[in-house]
This record gives sequence, structure tokens and C-alpha cells, in this order.
Amino acid sequence: MPPITDLVVFALALAAAGVVSGLLAGIFGIGGGAILVPVFYQVFGYLDVPEAVRMHLSIGTSIAIIVPTSLRSFTSHRKRGAVDIDLLKGWIVALPLGAILASVIAAMISSVGLRLIFVVISLGVAARMLFNQPHWRLGNDLPPNPWKWIAGVVIGTLSGLMGIGGGVLNNTFMTMYGRPIHQAVATSSGVGVLISIPGIFGYIWAGWGAAGLPPLSTGFINWIAVALIIPIALVVTPYGVKMAHAMSKRHLEMGFGIFLLFVGARFLYSIYG
Repeated sequence: MPPITDLVVFALALAAAGVVSGLLAGIFGIGGGAILVPVFYQVFGYLDVPEAVRMHLSIGTSIAIIVPTSLRSFTSHRKRGAVDIDLLKGWIVALPLGAILASVIAAMISSVGLRLIFVVISLGVAARMLFNQPHWRLGNDLPPNPWKWIAGVVIGTLSGLMGIGGGVLNNTFMTMYGRPIHQAVATSSGVGVLISIPGIFGYIWAGWGAAGLPPLSTGFINWIAVALIIPIALVVTPYGVKMAHAMSKRHLEMGFGIFLLFVGARFLYSIYG
């Protein structure tokens, strides 16, 4: 067991991650999972959580934290009238279905496989955001069903495999079809709610009875980390929302792209470093 001073340091690191994830939830409409998953991976590794379940535990715990941060972000954005409620209603089955599929896949995939999924999606979306051109569009409005519904399932599945709230992918999806980045960010907060709630139950099921999990874990969710981060993230999320509405479209895209590059590089290092 690590010395108490080291545990305090890591508790402070988790608290700092809570601040960052809360701001990100507000600024980008995401649940903050893209920063929490790498932090959890390091902390759980230091606590000697086996490699076989460490990434799974990191993702499941992140999903649990996304529920309240996404709800807080969604209510703040909705008050400003920026959320596409019709799109969320159309995805009320598709997104949870994708999240459940993700937990089934996570129960069968390796830690390295999960990290590679994280890297590929993060770097792909980062390239699109950083080098975005006006003609990089698939259409002037969202596609009709069944394509829009299928997109919801895909977003739910990939987000569930990354431990994120879907903002990373939904922001890309909506902007590629001509929607303003601010509307995409606001709507993504609702996407996070629809993915994370079923995701909690999925990751509890996927990790039920797994060996090597730390104390106070239910399946692939560690409630100590959840309890440390949620209160902090809830306090700072509304400040992130204010920042998002004060920033220009290009500033949002550039900030989002740089952030995703950092995340992708971090996980590449964890695999090959």
C-alpha cells in the first residue's frame, strides 16, 4: 500500500482533475471523461490495480462521473436556448443502445484495445477541428433517418468505449452537417446524459466479479474516485458554460483540437512509451 502522503498527493490530483473536467463539461459540452480517464489510469496503476482491468475501471468510473456533470451542463445550456431538443428526442433510444453495446464490447476487449480506440478517435477528431475548412461538410443539415439514428448508436457506442459523454463525437457530427459549434456543444451536454446513465449499469455488469478491483468498487466503477470528483466538477461546470458562450467559434474549435491532441498523445505513450 502506498504511503499516506502519496495517497494525499493523488487525491489532490483527482481533485484538480475534477476542476478541469467540470470546466470542460461546460466549455465543450462533454462530461470531462477525456481528461479523467488518463488520470484514473495513472492513479489506479500506482495503487497496483492489475493492467487487465485498469483501463476498464478508468472508463467505467469516468462514465459514472459524467452523469451529474452532463446534467449540470445541460440545464445551464438549455437556459440559454442553445440545445437542439428535437435531435435529443430522436436519439432517446439510439444513444443508450450504443452505450449498452459499448459495455458488452468492453467486457471482451483488452486494455490495449480500449486505449487504441481512445487514441484513434481523439486524433481523428483533433485533426478535423484544428484544420477545419468551410468546405469540409457532409451536408447543410443533419441527415434524415435511419442515418441520423444510426449515427446516434455509433456515437453512443464509441463514446462508451472511451469513457466520454459523447461531446467529442457529437460536436464533430453536428458541425460536419452545418450546425454551429455553440449549438453542437450545448446539445452534446444532453448527449452525455443519454449515454452515461445506461453506461453506469453496463460497466457495473461488465466488471461484476472481476479480480483485482480496488475497495469500494462495483463492477468497473470505483465510488471513492466518483465521490472525490463530482462535487468539485458540479461547482465549476457553470463557469465553463459561461466561457463557452464568450468564445468565438474558431477559438472553441482550436481549443478542442489541441486538447484532443494532448489526450491522444498521452495514451500512445502509455501503450508504446
